[in-house]
Amino acid sequence: MEWHKDHYSISDDRIKIDIDAVFELLSTSYWAADRPIEVIKLSIEQSICFGIYCEDQQIGFARVVTDQVVFAWICDLIIHPNFRGNGLGKWLIRCIMEHPSIQVKSYGLATKDAHTLYQKFGFKHVDTMQLKIDQPSSWNQ
Repeated sequence: MEWHKDHYSISDDRIKIDIDAVFELLSTSYWAADRPIEVIKLSIEQSICFGIYCEDQQIGFARVVTDQVVFAWICDLIIHPNFRGNGLGKWLIRCIMEHPSIQVKSYGLATKDAHTLYQKFGFKHVDTMQLKIDQPSSWNQ
């Protein structure tokens, strides 16, 4: 699917994703700065992905891990710093929630700094259990 607004577009076409641009964006994040490019490639292959483009330049990214029935986890949502503040993150969340393959009962995500963005869409802070492995052994192979 594709969505268009002004000179921006959002697409779920995995072929359009610029892996190097995604790697560069995620390497600046607090949650994926140490993620190797090979892991990013694999995670893209296993997810429903969304690229945000200005003309032909990728300026944002998100991916969703889902069973496509009950639950979806929104991951790696990021907008290039030069394009933040233009409502692109809000638009991306709307596109994700409208996507026909992600019409689920429950969405989850984790954030340290964007609570107000997600609260506008009905997300609520809840306690969860988590096991975090600093660096999975598969990253070293």
